[in-house]
Amino acid sequence: GKYVSLKDTIAGFKAILDGEYDHLPEQAFAMVGSIEEAVEKAKTL
Repeated sequence: GKYVSLKDTIAGFKAILDGEYDHLPEQAFAMVGSIEEAVEKAKTL
């Protein structure tokens, strides 16, 4: 696993719940740490 600070975890989770990342494929969220990593991974999918 990867360490993600509590502050970053809460911010990323809130953004996901608010629908800010609904455009990303589900696979982008697998095996990443921060939401920024998910965005970068989505670019390669």
